Order: sequence, then structure tokens, then C-alpha cells
Amino acid sequence: MASQRNLIFTLIIATFAVSWASILIKLSGAEALPTAFYRMALASAILAIPAVPRLIKIFPKLTGQQLILLFLSGLALGLHFATWVTSLFYTTISNSVILVATQPVFLMIMETILLKEKIVGKAILGMLMALCGMIIITGGDISLGAEHLRGDLLALAGAFFAGIYLLIGRKLRVDLNNLEYIFIVYSIAALFLLIISLSYNENITDYPARTWIFFLLLALIPTVVGHSLYNWLLKYIPAYRVATVILGEPIGATILAIFFFYQIPGWWTMIGGVMILLGIYIVLRQSGKTKPGG
Repeated sequence: MASQRNLIFTLIIATFAVSWASILIKLSGAEALPTAFYRMALASAILAIPAVPRLIKIFPKLTGQQLILLFLSGLALGLHFATWVTSLFYTTISNSVILVATQPVFLMIMETILLKEKIVGKAILGMLMALCGMIIITGGDISLGAEHLRGDLLALAGAFFAGIYLLIGRKLRVDLNNLEYIFIVYSIAALFLLIISLSYNENITDYPARTWIFFLLLALIPTVVGHSLYNWLLKYIPAYRVATVILGEPIGATILAIFFFYQIPGWWTMIGGVMILLGIYIVLRQSGKTKPGG
């Protein structure tokens, strides 16, 4: 059993790792779709070494429904990265990472509509608070031009698709080992992003060595290290608590963006961001009370 000190240390490392995602994407200098593709493809390649031998044994046992859900999960994850990574090229890093962090709110709405689960207690207040925060951020960006608003809406679309990915994942993870699940879904997402990149005639091969290094770092640090540690923590910490800690990513990414790109958040981002993060925290706390252990 992991000690409390080790769990806290792991949470800090995981949050620090995922906070680098938006920074590495911008530093790569590549277009959005190829960047998203290589993030998934290289992460899948790294995970293939431990995952493939185990997958060979369990793949014949998968049902038709599980295969369909795996495909849909990979598609949703691919759409999440396609929209969110693209948003970073239109709006600020702080706006993008804060808005994409609203995925728990979208997830709760989906659970209410599709699974007929009731929204109880203060969760409604949290959702309304997060909604107001979204309106403040996107409303503030209207004055900056259509591109900023487009970026905000793409980040929200990324949150929506992430909610679908998490909703499907909850069902599949009951029967599938985390490593096997992630490898399959990452691989499907990579294939989808490759097809989309080629359909838009994006450059997917002609990059300088510097860009390839950032692609590898993007796959390794925020994806394989960060997300793998979060998934490992689910064995010891209820899912809603892990999700609450993930809210540290927008804060970390915003601080890093100040140092790397001199992107200082505007007042609407700070006010709206605080409302969104506080609202999501309330939603997750209520979710934890009704469904402990995630």
C-alpha cells in the first residue's frame, strides 16, 4: 500500500507533468493536427512494449460491444486533441487550458441525460458557476476578435469530447486493464488524427530535429508520465479526488505560459477562471459524495 507522502508526491509530479502539454505544443512549431497525431502515436509506441504481449492474450476475448466502445472512445479522444490543440493556436494558453478543464461538467450533464443519474446538492450550483465563468472568458474574448473566440469555442469542444471519452472509459475500465485500454484507445486516436491530417494536406514528415524532440517530449512527459500516474493513482485515491487535483493543470500551464510566452492573463480570464475552477471543484466534491471511489 502506498504511503500518504508518496501519494501526495505522485500527485504533484503528475500535475507538473501534464501542465507542460500546452507549452510543448506551442514550442514544437508544428501545425495543430500533426502535433496531436504525434503525441498519440509516439505515446502508443512507448506503451506498446508492455501492452502488446498482454493485449494478444485478451483481444480474442473482447466482445463486439467492447470493440465498438473502444473505437468510439478512441474517436472521441482524437476529436478532443484535434479541437483542443487547435484552440491553442487561436486563443491564449490560459484560456484554452481553463476552458478544456470543464470536462467534468460536460461529463455530469451526459450522465444525467444518458444514464438518467440525478444531479444532487450543490452540484447544480457548481455547474452554474462554471457556466458563468465560461461566459465571462468567451465574452471577454469577443472584443479581441473572432480568432480568440474561435479558440475558446474549440477548447470547449475539446472538453465536450473529453467528457464522451471519460464516459465510455468508465464502462470499459470495469473489464479492461488500464494499460491495455489506454494503448488501444491512444492507437485509435492516433490513426484518426493521421487520417484527418492527411485529408487537410498537413505536413507530417518535414520537420527539423528540434520539432521531433518536442513531439517526443509531448508524448513522454504529459502523456505517458502524467496521465499514467493519474491512472495509477486511481487504485489508491477515489476518482473524483484525482480529477480535483487535475484542476492544478490550468494553474501550472498559465504560470509556465507567463515565463515562456509572456502571456499574462486578462482580468476576464482570471475572474472567469476562478469561477470555473471553483465550480468544477464543487461538482467533483458532490460527485464524490454520491459515488465514492469513482
